[in-house]
Amino acid sequence: MHLMETHIDMMGREVNLHKRSNLNVVSLVPSQTELLYELGLAKQVIGQTRFCIHPEEEYKSEKFIGGTKQLNIAKILKLNPDLIIANKEENDKNQIEELEKRFPVWISDIANLNDNQKMITSLGEIFKVSGQASWINQQINMSFSLLGARLKEPKTCLYLIWRKPYMTVGSDTFIDSILAKGGFVNVIKEKRYPELTAVEMHALNPEIIFMSSEPYPFKENHIEELRVYFPEAEIKLVNGELFSWYGSRLIQTPSYLLELNKALQANA
Repeated sequence: MHLMETHIDMMGREVNLHKRSNLNVVSLVPSQTELLYELGLAKQVIGQTRFCIHPEEEYKSEKFIGGTKQLNIAKILKLNPDLIIANKEENDKNQIEELEKRFPVWISDIANLNDNQKMITSLGEIFKVSGQASWINQQINMSFSLLGARLKEPKTCLYLIWRKPYMTVGSDTFIDSILAKGGFVNVIKEKRYPELTAVEMHALNPEIIFMSSEPYPFKENHIEELRVYFPEAEIKLVNGELFSWYGSRLIQTPSYLLELNKALQANA
């Protein structure tokens, strides 16, 4: 019989788990799945979504349990995990409540880098890999600390995540916090993910428009669609993972933001 221990997730909920390091886990969030592998837990990740594409060598169909918002509940029941890792925003509330009837579910809620650090620390504690979690946090903090002194004057921007209708990111999102770190001022002051027409976007008069690679896969031809409305704005395709994936991928984000700044300055 295993001893139990209680962890508090980022929603303030108590999650009761067996007190051991080799917990089998199902991850419902791509960025958190990647983090679990970076924490050295490959043998314990028994289920992940089809969008959990990193690391590439662990992208195995036998582990797939559906999409982030369309989970295969029956398959998760068969896997019988010790723990499920989810996210308030990325997963469907009704499906999470269904899973909670059978399994411990630990839910993250991340709006900025501080939240990300807490999430990594907490998972390190749960899986008894606090040393590796601390190292990842140190790498992220060091990368971002070197960023501030190198960025030029902030520019206003609009960050698009969807087309038909156009959707952008609001002031309370994780992406907004990363834009700010990169020296960009989000012209959207509403919360969450507002829908806008091209005319409404034009009225905001952003200096830069970012078209994200995810969740909608914007391509070069979509730039031309907007050029009619924004003849003078810089319109640029960007790697959405480096703006929206919290967890260990954030180690790579500051260098990407620097390169993005350099490219935009060169085109100015």
